Amino acid sequence: MTTPSFPPLMSGRAVTGATHPFDMACTLAAEGCDAGLIVHNLTANHLMAAIVLAPEVPLADAMLMLPTCGVGFQNAFGALAPPEVAVHLEWSGGLRLNGASCGRLRVAAGGTDPEVEPDWLVIGLDLPLMQIAERPGDQPDQTSLYDEGCAELDPVELLEAWARHSLVWINTWEDAGPRALHAEWRGLAWRMGEEITQNGRTGTFQGVDDRFGMLLREGDTTHLIPLTTLLETQS
Repeated sequence: MTTPSFPPLMSGRAVTGATHPFDMACTLAAEGCDAGLIVHNLTANHLMAAIVLAPEVPLADAMLMLPTCGVGFQNAFGALAPPEVAVHLEWSGGLRLNGASCGRLRVAAGGTDPEVEPDWLVIGLDLPLMQIAERPGDQPDQTSLYDEGCAELDPVELLEAWARHSLVWINTWEDAGPRALHAEWRGLAWRMGEEITQNGRTGTFQGVDDRFGMLLREGDTTHLIPLTTLLETQS
């Protein structure tokens, strides 16, 4: 498999076997590796990768890297995949292809206080290339790239494009603030305006606040669910 090539501000590190890039990236970030490192593991069935970032803003603002990298993925996928394949982004990081669940983005950080700058932040990408279910129909809400007609899509090119497009959106966010990101993401948001269940609450997904916290309308009350509730704990 071809070695991925990344933009000048990024570097790559391949892992193999059972080593998950997200876990490795978190370990390396905690040890003080350089920001921009992309740890990746590409197998016949999965594309797994994680980007190490070094935010210079409080954690609540740094969490916007989750939707930023989601938009980066959609842009990358849209440039390489057949035009009839639609991508949507779940607020919690899930990825949807033609309405079915197809992998996810995840996030961890070197800190949990929303108003304190974290030591590091890692955004992970898990993407199934081939269907996991033993028999078609076993998981009707699950799909893969190949099941959606993307068998010709090179996973190495997709990884490279995800890195490039995510970097563009990170720079846009740093230079111009979150307005453009909000506008782009809203057009891709999954089930906005519909009833959903998130963090144990069920209500109408009305949108997000400036920090991409979910606004969930439950009866006469609108609850704010911060992005920081999506942080994964690293042991």
